[in-house]
Amino acid sequence: MAASSTLGQTQRYAAGALLALALRQAQTHQTVLLGSHGLNDEQPHPDPASAVEPDARDLWTHESRGLLRPVLRFLEIDPKAWAGVEKTAASSDPKHHIGAFLRKVVEDEDDDEKARSERSDQELALAKAVDAMAMGLESSIVESAAEALKPGSCGPDDDPASTRAKDYRKMAVLYMLLSACVADVNMAEEGMGSPRVTKGYDARHRVALRLLATWLDVKWNKMEAVEIMVACSAMAAAKEEEQSRENSSPSSRWENWKRGGIIGAAALTGGTLMAISGGLAAPAIAAGFTALVPTLHTLVPVIGASGFAAIATAAGHTAGSVAVAASFGAAGAGLTGTKMAKRIGNVKEFEFKTIGENHNQGRLAVGIFVSGFAFTEEDYSKPWEGWKTNLERYVLQWESKHVIAVSTAIQDWLASRVALELIREGAMQTVLSGIISAFAWPATLVSAAEFIDSKWTMAIDRSDKAAKMLADVLLKGLQGSRPVTLVGFSLGARVVFKCLQELAHMGNNEGIVERAVLIGAPVSVKGEMWEPARKMVAGRFVNVYSTNDWILGITFRASLLTQGLAGIQAVDVPGVENVDVTELVFGHSSYLSLVQQILDHLELNSYYPVFYPCTPRTK
Repeated sequence: MAASSTLGQTQRYAAGALLALALRQAQTHQTVLLGSHGLNDEQPHPDPASAVEPDARDLWTHESRGLLRPVLRFLEIDPKAWAGVEKTAASSDPKHHIGAFLRKVVEDEDDDEKARSERSDQELALAKAVDAMAMGLESSIVESAAEALKPGSCGPDDDPASTRAKDYRKMAVLYMLLSACVADVNMAEEGMGSPRVTKGYDARHRVALRLLATWLDVKWNKMEAVEIMVACSAMAAAKEEEQSRENSSPSSRWENWKRGGIIGAAALTGGTLMAISGGLAAPAIAAGFTALVPTLHTLVPVIGASGFAAIATAAGHTAGSVAVAASFGAAGAGLTGTKMAKRIGNVKEFEFKTIGENHNQGRLAVGIFVSGFAFTEEDYSKPWEGWKTNLERYVLQWESKHVIAVSTAIQDWLASRVALELIREGAMQTVLSGIISAFAWPATLVSAAEFIDSKWTMAIDRSDKAAKMLADVLLKGLQGSRPVTLVGFSLGARVVFKCLQELAHMGNNEGIVERAVLIGAPVSVKGEMWEPARKMVAGRFVNVYSTNDWILGITFRASLLTQGLAGIQAVDVPGVENVDVTELVFGHSSYLSLVQQILDHLELNSYYPVFYPCTPRTK
């Protein structure tokens, strides 16, 4: 049995096969959008196998991609079985295999009662730690989180013992797979040199784990709790490696990583603890881990009782984000330490700022939010502050002078007598209906467009340059090799889209961005690299639009004479999820106050896209 796992040989094989199937399915859903084929469609739902690219090397499960084989090696699966796992994932319908592999991972293998009991104790300890951490993520009620970790506590439900045991096994599987994905260890074949160790958490791995958690019926907030534990573990390993680099070989470092056990270094150890608690209920989690010290010390002797007890006095630090990012390959002070990664053109402002006093520092996934319509500098952060997410949160403040100038010009014109008259006459709806077909604008509308156009053209130019700078930041890994979620509205959505285009142009950057959301995007439907941009996003790619947003149609058409606009219509590109928020948005400036509601509606933590009408919030 693997030293770092409670799982038996067959269970580890099944876990690796499930990850392979999830990787393949996630890649398929980049082009075959879930839910896009109704029950009454004449065309049957395409077989995932039929969506295989001509060149098998493009598959995420191909040996050249480095996504699957390091995980299989970490799980200590016989290399002779790797090709079979890859072939099954690439060429078979997953529904024929998922059920069988799921049964294998939750069933006990035929071993003695003592071994089963020890494994059960380990998995119970992990499940309790995950429950407490998840409760901390969801609530500030510290007592409930502490209660979940008390010895003898069986959790909030009254499920039979056998059901609970299977749930504990599921957490063990997910913890093990995440550790394997993060470790990303390519051990050399025996007799062929030292192992090569690379750090990182690939966005494609996270999307696959999100799908796998869905198959296992595990709530995503529990997986986020596991990520926090692994983040701590990675920091502990990095600290230990730094201290012992001169006196240890690569193979011994590999053994140090593995022997962390099922709990890993979840609480960190030896006085070097940097608890990634952030907004968690830190006292509750500390109390829970302290209560479990005797059990954990027995299960994971390498950590020691003092190491687990250390969490009782530790809390989140702003240094947590820098420490985790550094553990995953970031140089310097991370995102907030770099105001200008690479100056492009005349861009004078490009800076990452944390959102609120606590930006969830130290998480294994990062969110970068980009505003593109603002009247003050505070408007760059305000739209995102109320959105509850467990991402490490940053807002990109870029060229506020130009963004504020064009936003103010639009608002001033809307308040003018001419605009009010045009609105009364319904001229604006004529503009929207003519965005796709030729039409003649009223003279007063042409003059309005010209009034806004110079400022809009400048802002468009700066947004495209800021996008290249954002791509440069991501390519340099200033966020650490962690999955990134990009969300932007108005000109900020254009920054996000053009950043994805730049990543596609540079090539081989598919593992950086996990999710992308464009809200009210001034991006042409035609003439843009939508398909390559889509491939840069491992998970969901959402285009949010409003058919009422006529001011976007006026300004963008006057500037670039485009035909078709993502901010006011659906984008017919495979794998792009279109969400109509017309019932919410009555003008472009509405996005300033509606971003949180829109993001809540999208349910981004769900693997499967949400397709239900977006209606105004009732008071």
